Amino acid sequence: MAKLRHVAMSVPDPEKTAEFYQKAFDMKRVGKTNSPIAEGVYVSDGTITVALLKFKNDDQGDRDYVGIHHIGFWVNDIRAAEKQVESAGGTYLMGRPENNEGDIKNTFYEEKYKDPNGVILDITDLGWGGAVKDVRPAIKDRKKQ
Repeated sequence: MAKLRHVAMSVPDPEKTAEFYQKAFDMKRVGKTNSPIAEGVYVSDGTITVALLKFKNDDQGDRDYVGIHHIGFWVNDIRAAEKQVESAGGTYLMGRPENNEGDIKNTFYEEKYKDPNGVILDITDLGWGGAVKDVRPAIKDRKKQ
């Protein structure tokens, strides 16, 4: 099975956006790009890399572009994460309470925030169906530890 390990977001200021994700979620800066298409910064949590790109022409990132609606972060402590996101410049949008009534059960809980660019972020400490919080490195990578 293929593993999702890369997400790209079109942003107006890659450096400022990278600072937000570093402060809000302790992501690490892992690279930069300045190609004919876009300039940008790469940040990672060690498993997935997020490309924060400022496209250089409308053909690559115009408003009619259909792309990512939101991204989610699985955190250890949702209340601590809320404070960290807000102190980094994130804005509370809404919560999704648990629903244990009726035929459809919602067994997770998430809070929605917006980053300084308006990108919607989910944070949860309970996870999502099918997601794995901690990933073990491949055998060859574990030998280095």
